[in-house]
Amino acid sequence: MEKFLQEAKQASRVLSTLTGAEKKRILQEMASSLRANTMDLLEANALDMSDADKSNLSPALKDRLLLDKERIDGMAVAIEEIAALKEPVGRVIDGWVTEDDLKIEKVSIPIGVIGIIYESRPNVTSDTAALCFKSSNVCVLKGGKEAENSNKAIAKVLQATLKKNNLPTSLISLIPDSSREGVAKLIKMDKYVDLIIPRGGAGLIKYVSDNATVSVVKHDKGECHTYIDKDAKLDNAIAIALNAKVQRPGVCNAMETLLVDTAIAKEALPLLKAEFDKAHTELKGCSKTQSIIDVAHASDEDYDTEYLANILNIKVVNGVEGAIEHIVRFSSGHSEAIVTENITTAEQFLNAIDSACVYVNASTRFTDGGSFGFGAEVGISTNKLHARGPMGIEGLTTYKYKIYGSGQIR
Repeated sequence: MEKFLQEAKQASRVLSTLTGAEKKRILQEMASSLRANTMDLLEANALDMSDADKSNLSPALKDRLLLDKERIDGMAVAIEEIAALKEPVGRVIDGWVTEDDLKIEKVSIPIGVIGIIYESRPNVTSDTAALCFKSSNVCVLKGGKEAENSNKAIAKVLQATLKKNNLPTSLISLIPDSSREGVAKLIKMDKYVDLIIPRGGAGLIKYVSDNATVSVVKHDKGECHTYIDKDAKLDNAIAIALNAKVQRPGVCNAMETLLVDTAIAKEALPLLKAEFDKAHTELKGCSKTQSIIDVAHASDEDYDTEYLANILNIKVVNGVEGAIEHIVRFSSGHSEAIVTENITTAEQFLNAIDSACVYVNASTRFTDGGSFGFGAEVGISTNKLHARGPMGIEGLTTYKYKIYGSGQIR
């Protein structure tokens, strides 16, 4: 592991010699190569899907794992979008002259070597590799065991493009020891690794956060909420709630709890239940919800659960204050939404909720690097430092100060 990471650290110097135009061209070649190797990627993914069937993986995890031609093309499009972004390195963020006539520039630079630990989704391999390459960072990847064949095939394609351009394959690599022991070593290698980004289940996040000596930006669980206010347009509210839950239940930006203002609960809940029944959503609710519609009981444990499945909690709350109180108690700090036509209420919600992304009259499903115009993301950070929300290329840079003098001494 140490030798592997030494090579990664040395490779980071090579990236500093590449121009923005060169990185853009190489990324475009990577996208073309993914498309050209579609059949190889599908074959590798079929092995993972077969193992998933044998392991009785949940439908949600299988959905995250699956690759088809459309998803592979989507991976290529994401790389092309990343390639087209402005060069993130070498930007002068700020500049000024001090009283001592020193000229100071605050300039963006890469973080260095970034270890990314993730589960299930093979597209994370290409997304994170492209984002790191664009921002002149070396990426060391540790994908989930369930996607091992897919991840190796994707990395092989990207590395072939690096070789073709006379660049070290260690710029984008999978860690040689993907066992728990290997991860334990990786997260303590602060001599070579500058940042760890874990994205996956609560157990993975806790383990990395508790044991890493390398700095960590967490991609924590997504306990996302949508609140339907008494001043909402019900048609909008139903459409937004349905999208947030059922469009793709197995992802972190899907809604897990729907909050409904008590003032409209009797009117809204039967309409909502009718639509969720059509989508075969399993519904759970508080006692007030149960007095209006026929649903299972939702406990505090349910309100604290990220299902990643077509299961939804419902709670009737006393206005926006009740919604805020519930979210503050149970939210993981990912994404929350309010549906209302009342501007004052909307602003109260936006200002009171301290999650990474807070929406008015839109689905939480938009919390995504591509939707935000970042091309893709390495994760959805629920940290407050150093990045929050969809973490694109700007989140993969830090800065240094360049100071120009003319002989000044202090």
